[in-house]
Amino acid sequence: MRILCLDDEPLALKMLEAAIREAKSDAEVTAFRKQADLLEDAKQNGCDVAFLDIHMRGINGVEVAKRLKEINPKMNIIFVTGFSDYKGDAMDMKASGYIMKPVTAEEVKAELEELRFPITPKSNALLRVQCFGNFDVFTPDGAHVRFERSKAKEVFAYLVHKQGSSCTTREIFAAIFEDEPYEKKLQNLLQTYIYAMIKSLKAVGAEDAVVRSYNALAVNPDVLDCDYYRFKELDAGAVNSYQNEYMSQYYWADFLYDDYMD
Repeated sequence: MRILCLDDEPLALKMLEAAIREAKSDAEVTAFRKQADLLEDAKQNGCDVAFLDIHMRGINGVEVAKRLKEINPKMNIIFVTGFSDYKGDAMDMKASGYIMKPVTAEEVKAELEELRFPITPKSNALLRVQCFGNFDVFTPDGAHVRFERSKAKEVFAYLVHKQGSSCTTREIFAAIFEDEPYEKKLQNLLQTYIYAMIKSLKAVGAEDAVVRSYNALAVNPDVLDCDYYRFKELDAGAVNSYQNEYMSQYYWADFLYDDYMD
């Protein structure tokens, strides 16, 4: 869990940071006195929870929260203040919580246990999917999913990239076979790869990760714990793990991901 905290008063910030560290010792906690510095950090590195003092010189905490929500609508905001007059404005932001000063570790812990957007791994995930670096697929306990054919794995990679959008076999063909003509022999070969993909998923109890319809396939994103999907939601851990490499072994991934990043 990555937590940012903001207060323009040095002593108050020190006490807030100490309370957060005591309440959540395994979290990555970064403290800021300047609003612009916190906003830039959140934009670059992601953030799960932000503790914001409301009453500050310049931009107040409510305005900072609005800007953070533009970066990530699911960011958890917890307001901290000694002025109860601001509570109405804070609640209008649909904040996760509100703490009156002086802040205690017990109050911080209670707020972190009741986040509006909980920071928890998907309990129903059938597969853990790695897109950053080389594409790879794992069972929930960390074992590699073995694909008998490399092209079967590539078909699954393409479906993962499409994030639940239905893909026709012709679209998949274009990605897998590059500039090859759409001829019967290769069409049959693609069906062999698709069958092999389904067989490999079924072997680890994850056949429901792919939804099949007439002449089309899609993944079910709800049963995948995927770094790419988390990145798109500005999950802090996924943002920090991205090193400018995406499905490195597949030529089509460079073009498709560059289009998304643009």
